[in-house]
Amino acid sequence: MHELYPLKFEPILKEKVWGGNSLVLEYGKKADPSKLIGESWEISAVADHLSVVSNGFLAGNNIEEIIEVYMSDITGEAVYEKFGIEFPLLIKFIEASSDLSVQVHPDDRIAKDKHNAYGKTEMWYILKALPGSKIYTGFKEPLTEEKLREAIYADRLPELLNIEYPQPGDVFFTPAGRVHAIGGGITLVEIQQTSDITYRIFDWNRTGQDGKPRELHVEYAIDAIDYNATGSALIRKEPVPDKTINLVTCDYFVTNIIHLTGVLRKDYNLIDSFVIYICTEGKFSVHFGSGTETAVKGETLLVPAAITDVILEAQPEAVILEVFIKSQKINES
Repeated sequence: MHELYPLKFEPILKEKVWGGNSLVLEYGKKADPSKLIGESWEISAVADHLSVVSNGFLAGNNIEEIIEVYMSDITGEAVYEKFGIEFPLLIKFIEASSDLSVQVHPDDRIAKDKHNAYGKTEMWYILKALPGSKIYTGFKEPLTEEKLREAIYADRLPELLNIEYPQPGDVFFTPAGRVHAIGGGITLVEIQQTSDITYRIFDWNRTGQDGKPRELHVEYAIDAIDYNATGSALIRKEPVPDKTINLVTCDYFVTNIIHLTGVLRKDYNLIDSFVIYICTEGKFSVHFGSGTETAVKGETLLVPAAITDVILEAQPEAVILEVFIKSQKINES
């Protein structure tokens, strides 16, 4: 069997009424710049949206097919035991030229009961934010279901939402149940559980691509909302050259940031997980075993769990998000 290597995938591009053209013009996504591209799914195991490998001898195979063959060598033993051939994370680049709907995602319990699916806890890393752009996250103060219903039906929901004014490099962590929306003028990376379940609560009274108001899911949302999720979810950390700085650690993923200016050796022998590198600025190479793979701004690499030692080399500089799953073995040690 051939030696595994860092995998690239064909981006899955999504046209959205709120999309734009910077993912094409600035982040190298291949599409007609006149189309409103809102999302680029970098790594996906969502049904009917399976990512396909674009580099090396596995090119043309989708993510489930390679996990079926290589199993824990791709994902790690603990991840494979829990998820089987379903890859547990969904990685996206998102551009919002106008406000996204105000929405909420269910937790694992609700998603299992109602959709036989996983819930959706997510985080955002801000790439660009025009002056005055907003992130809506949580409520200003705790609410009751009754007050929320009143606000929704009176078109006053935005008045209840906590608003943040993001800068590039800011991070927002959104556990399942926290009401949120990306405001217009923002481009970001989203890291989330593998789930495509979204309950829209308010959509700014606009119409979809078919000219009709988009469907709302108020009754589903009412059950899923954490009415005590209030205040700021902003995480702001300064990167340190050639150091690994933690941004988010939760049950579903760990995300770190690396401002790479030289050479950095990474030892993954203890994590029992795949590692994802998302290049948000610049260019870098990953040296592994007998080979090298390079990523530029806008590209994502999946390093299989079987590759436990790599050397990252800046060319000449890069900003990288490093993502993996913290296994139960680590939590208990």
